[in-house]
Amino acid sequence: MTTRRTRPAPRPPEGTPPPAELARQARAVLADAVRIAHWAADGTSPGSVTLAAQALERAAAALELSPAQVLTGWDRARLAGLIELHGDTARPGWRLRAWDRDDSAVLRGWVALFDAWSLVHASPDGIEATAVAEAVEAVPQVLSLLQLSAGPVTVPALLDLLGQRVAELHEERCEVPYGPQEQPAPVAGQPADLNALLLDWALEGLASVGALTLGAGHATLTPLGNWAVWVKLEQICVAAQSPAGNIEQSAADMLLGCARLTPGPARAEYRAWLAARPVGSAVAELLAVARGEDALLRGLAFEALRVVGAPAEPVVRSVVTEAPLRPYALLWLAEYEGTDPDDAQDVLSREEATWLWVDTAAAVADHGETGLLVRHLDSAVQGTVPALLDEVRAVGHPRTVQVLVALAAAHPDPALAKAVRRAAFQVHTGGA
Repeated sequence: MTTRRTRPAPRPPEGTPPPAELARQARAVLADAVRIAHWAADGTSPGSVTLAAQALERAAAALELSPAQVLTGWDRARLAGLIELHGDTARPGWRLRAWDRDDSAVLRGWVALFDAWSLVHASPDGIEATAVAEAVEAVPQVLSLLQLSAGPVTVPALLDLLGQRVAELHEERCEVPYGPQEQPAPVAGQPADLNALLLDWALEGLASVGALTLGAGHATLTPLGNWAVWVKLEQICVAAQSPAGNIEQSAADMLLGCARLTPGPARAEYRAWLAARPVGSAVAELLAVARGEDALLRGLAFEALRVVGAPAEPVVRSVVTEAPLRPYALLWLAEYEGTDPDDAQDVLSREEATWLWVDTAAAVADHGETGLLVRHLDSAVQGTVPALLDEVRAVGHPRTVQVLVALAAAHPDPALAKAVRRAAFQVHTGGA
């Protein structure tokens, strides 16, 4: 036998304030957002959810803020998980309830805002979405330079790094032109230096969420920004050094690599993988995997989305209408809103719970052991096997036949196995 030495808990860079001080700074950044979240979640403020003109005026008057400050605080409250929208109702998020007593909840809320900086600060007009996305993807390298420099970095140095990273992205996508190229004529209205404009936008956006400060021709990470970048770099290093390091893998390969890990190590892998990518593209990649045919990856994709937290909430809410994803999305949203995981199943209808049972059984049949499939019977909401078979036949899951055949082959009770095989045959032939 061999023993593996565990990696000691990393220490933040020298000079990093303690968590309580970092949380105090995060509370200061989000002070207006917290006030607006309390106001919007108050049942005495009808119409606050949509922030229509009248609601905006009421909020500005009640909180003694300008309409622009109210709109900014509203966006930040949503992105930081301080408030959640349920149809036409605003409800306090769990972070708002824990705001005054839980420093870790405050820091997680601020990091969610930090990750969503490009949503907080509108991109420059007239710039193609592709160029904006490339700048967002290149910003982690800019932040890394700021963190490693441990002090002010000149804008020209940051601009040079941004340009190099954007060029690398073009090369990775095979967008480098070959042979002599005719210089295109300048496009009317096109900025003389697109990268410079995008860098200014990124720096201003990061400054607006409290991640850095801007001086005359230089930028410096704040203690909060320095700590957040260090945490993300550390996650990447841990993943790269761990036996399960999947940081450079696609979402599907990363999830498969985490399939046999226990929940704690799996979440660490998810965090490291997410830290190395822009949050928007990471969420999109996970949902693309969830829409695939592998039920195991579907469940694991939503486990990874739990680690994303607030930035994933609008996207998860948008897929509730997709039948294969609906049960997973409803459970994700229930837990995100503070429901105990043991009680979250109550948000599913009987039909949704049955669909999820079949989908989970398909994952077990494809990747698990036969004993697990037999034990999976106990998790069904139906009280008896005949009732389960009736509802499984009716739910219309595309893997129903395969699941029932696998269950019949695995079950040790001949009579039950026969009933399950009969149900599989009836589904296959379209019989009653």
